[in-house]
Amino acid sequence: MSLLSAARIVRRLLDGPVARPVLLQWKREHFLSSQGYGFYYGVFESFRDARAWLPPSKEFDHAPIAEEFVEVRTKRVFAYDYPVLLWLLRALQAGATSVLDIGGSVGVHYYAYRRYIQLPEGLTWRVVEVPTMVAIGRNLAMTSAATALSFTEDLDQAVMASTSDIWISAGALQYVEDARPARLLKLCVARPKHILLNKLPLHSGDDFVTTQNIGSGSFAPVRVFNRGRFIEEIEECGYTLWDKWDVPERALYLPGFPGRSFQSFSGLYFVDSQQLRNRTTPPPYRGL
Repeated sequence: MSLLSAARIVRRLLDGPVARPVLLQWKREHFLSSQGYGFYYGVFESFRDARAWLPPSKEFDHAPIAEEFVEVRTKRVFAYDYPVLLWLLRALQAGATSVLDIGGSVGVHYYAYRRYIQLPEGLTWRVVEVPTMVAIGRNLAMTSAATALSFTEDLDQAVMASTSDIWISAGALQYVEDARPARLLKLCVARPKHILLNKLPLHSGDDFVTTQNIGSGSFAPVRVFNRGRFIEEIEECGYTLWDKWDVPERALYLPGFPGRSFQSFSGLYFVDSQQLRNRTTPPPYRGL
């Protein structure tokens, strides 16, 4: 028997009805400690219920959380970034000149991706973030002469005013209470031609809310989406799912809830269906 198989057997025993109360108490204490960074805990009906259970927290509106983004993520890409890089490059080569980056921190995707692909002159890259990240991002953009970058704190207003060709959101939508792409798409006047979503917690069960220790003494509610419904809602807005990929670097284990745990997050790339119908040249390679 492999170590992985043995670990799975142990986990099933711990998640079982006999050991479950002890497991949950132990995991709760670990989750709420400084050693619980990155861990998930609990199942809740809403963000409000999750926040009522959690200790008081600034969530991502907390300056210490920005340190990793500034020092690490602006300077390199990770394995899960490469599908986004591929389709972003294709979209830019096809004439896209503007990006709306929902939850883009201090502009991490702009800084990291420009090291690997040629960004067009005149590109505009607007980031929607919480106030602390916006302040740090603006200062960083000023000191880095990153004139393509701009920032805003108001998601709905940014979407309504957006004329961006590309929407990107990587590992952010699940932390925003009402950020289902289908709702946001119904708000905008000028629809994006490309939608790139990465590091999403999608699974085969119903939507639910859990919580995560996001480090530096902060905690946040997290929404987990039903995969089929999430994709169908975007398709009903007039988009075609053009590619999808697994993100094995992200997994969700919920102590005591094995049926709500899964081994990989997901990435999705949607293209405006009307744009596909109007093409006079063959579409780019399809990843599905």
